Amino acid sequence: MLKLLLNLFFPKLCVGCKNVLVQQEHIICVTCLHDLPLTNLHQNDSKVISNVFYGTAMLEHATALFYFPKKGVVRQLIHQLKYKNQQEISAYLGEWLGIELKECGYYNNVDVIVPVPLHKNRMKARGYNQVEGFGKELALNLNAQYNDTTLVKIKHTSTQTVKDRLTRWRNVQTIFEVSELNSLKGKHILLVDDVITTGSTIKACVTELNKIPDVKLSLAVMAYTD
Repeated sequence: MLKLLLNLFFPKLCVGCKNVLVQQEHIICVTCLHDLPLTNLHQNDSKVISNVFYGTAMLEHATALFYFPKKGVVRQLIHQLKYKNQQEISAYLGEWLGIELKECGYYNNVDVIVPVPLHKNRMKARGYNQVEGFGKELALNLNAQYNDTTLVKIKHTSTQTVKDRLTRWRNVQTIFEVSELNSLKGKHILLVDDVITTGSTIKACVTELNKIPDVKLSLAVMAYTD
């Protein structure tokens, strides 16, 4: 009864079109769901994203759930997740991609899921890491460990969204650190983040994670700007 009353006075709205969600819908309505730009890169183990890092970061596999257009539902999803405290979006996308990665088989030997970390100041201000739910759902579906202590952000940086590619790379080169090496020796780590734009943040993380002996690295993100 309480749930019905809450839905009556505070109906849940679709992140994309703002229409009221019906009983079987969650986060996104069926209409917007069908318009989402899925990449399907993991279905045939495409190297499209891996090639972005060619020569700077060796990745076993790399994928994104969506493409990230300048306008549309995906941008609304990420914005609501990062800036409007809609943390359930993270787990929703993680469960979605996790099921697909398990079915395609290429990621079934992943041992550990590691999220791109926030600096403690950003974490304090926002209150959560927007990729935590995403990573935990991937770990659940891939029967892997979730580890958010290995990779640490040691320097606070300003927002990266308005910087050019070279400035972004210079801004993140030395801001991450691996806090433990031997415990993850020989493991296959799946690094997870929200959006790839220039790839500078991922490159910096991979550089640090490669300090772990005999490590293998893969990448999964919510969205990718091609």
